[in-house]
Amino acid sequence: MSSIPDNLSYTKEHEWVAGLDDGDEIVVGITAFAAEALGDVVFVQLPEAGAEVSVGEPCGEVESTKSVSDIYAPVTGTITEVNQVVSDDPSLVNTDPFGDGWLFKIRVEADADDLLSAAEYAKLTESES
Repeated sequence: MSSIPDNLSYTKEHEWVAGLDDGDEIVVGITAFAAEALGDVVFVQLPEAGAEVSVGEPCGEVESTKSVSDIYAPVTGTITEVNQVVSDDPSLVNTDPFGDGWLFKIRVEADADDLLSAAEYAKLTESES
């Protein structure tokens, strides 16, 4: 079973969010659970810096040897930075999803109301396993 760090928030679409309580910018990635389900990630399409994103709307894609999955914005805001390293080496999503495999940063304009705690996300993944 994949690890679920306690210090992050999660979406039902299997993204993780860091820094929500720290200020106006968050870091977003996909969870180890999602990375395992996807299989070997071979391509990542990320939004461009400066793009406006809306909570729950697709803003990128992750392509693996098994499928293509949308990346959903966990909050409404503006993309401030994308992880170019992941664009160059998509396998980081599999090997280090909560570290070097982060995807992008968003300047938050409106928080999401439906983010999950680690315990809530664990229950969700148990039901989907």
